[in-house]
Amino acid sequence: MPTGSGQHYRNQQAKRVVITGAGIITSMGLGWQNNADGFRKGRQAFRDITLFDTSNQRVHQAGEVILPDHLPTHQLKPRQLARIDRASHLLLHATAEALNTAGWTTDEIADKIPITLGTSAGAMDCGEAFCQRAVKQPNQRRGQASRIHRYQTQHQAITLENALGIRGPVTIISNACASGANAIGHAFRQIKYGGHQRAIAGGYDALSQLVFAGFDSLQALTTTLPQRPFDANRDGLALGEGAAMVTMETLDSARDRNADIIAELIGYGASTDIHHLTQPHPEGEAALRSMNDACAEAELNPSDIQYINSHGTGTPKNDVAEGRAIQRWAGSNVGEICVSSTKASIGHLLGGAGAVETVISLMALEGQWLPPTTTVETPDPVCTFDLVRQARDAKLDHVLTNSFGFGGANATLILKKFL
Repeated sequence: MPTGSGQHYRNQQAKRVVITGAGIITSMGLGWQNNADGFRKGRQAFRDITLFDTSNQRVHQAGEVILPDHLPTHQLKPRQLARIDRASHLLLHATAEALNTAGWTTDEIADKIPITLGTSAGAMDCGEAFCQRAVKQPNQRRGQASRIHRYQTQHQAITLENALGIRGPVTIISNACASGANAIGHAFRQIKYGGHQRAIAGGYDALSQLVFAGFDSLQALTTTLPQRPFDANRDGLALGEGAAMVTMETLDSARDRNADIIAELIGYGASTDIHHLTQPHPEGEAALRSMNDACAEAELNPSDIQYINSHGTGTPKNDVAEGRAIQRWAGSNVGEICVSSTKASIGHLLGGAGAVETVISLMALEGQWLPPTTTVETPDPVCTFDLVRQARDAKLDHVLTNSFGFGGANATLILKKFL
């Protein structure tokens, strides 16, 4: 039975939860296939930032998405469409693909299916527009109320529901860089132990000038792209943007409609280390707890996990802390576990990272391959695990993905190949 973060569910009847749909958009491209092709090869998708002026920053590139000039089929009115922000564009593309993959009917989508969204920056560009207008034209208030309204994250959720005809309750999780994984974990629990048969969950974040400048001022961004997670000479992370969403349902629900099942979600762990505002505990204390809790709920040992999609930001302290957590978690089996960081390909998507990396893990599990971190030249000594540096096929039954955020927020999800 689950322990730790899932212990309070012990006496409740558990249902098996499967993933039947997934959608993704990153700087690698739009949709499952474009992303799977790129991550399987370990391709890097960084480009010069065009969204805002970076002339005063040390860094000028990121994983900026080439946004499609169209939206998926939607129900938005012209006025709503004219006011849609960039992050909502990303969110709509990912959710529409997930719903389409799942094959849910219009009536099923409107049947009060809960949505859980993870984000860190939300509609930051609307807030920036408000501030810019207030500074440059303090007496010009036209449109300011609308910018404040659209800046609120729940407005993005409402836009999503209006666009796709969804009528379920909304939960928004803003837990720094663990947000997307927390959102999927929360929805997982809603189905496994709650009264819901289906749920939609994921995460998203768009690039914004304020967030980019903030990370640059912390000197957390690499000045030598591409970023190099787990490299002994790594010097920081790169930022990216994107969104990923999954549709989940009970195994009985999926079987009743003869749905294609991508994978089963079997474990979720969440923890907080309260060590430092931005730095992880050097021994990965909370990371270890979230991994152990996820394994306990999944009723697995570390030796049952073949691949870890790591948080792997490329910052000096994060990678060592996560590496030590993996060592302590895996014990003598650490050398048998494959680990990579797909942030080397698209950057750190902040609140969207955990969801995007969950979908990448689904790709690896379905295709039976390992996404490589091709940017590593000299592995850090902490890499006593099998650091995947070149594309390769692999037999995968269980995949684990880690997401860790500022303030010590940690989340771990475990996926199982559905047989």
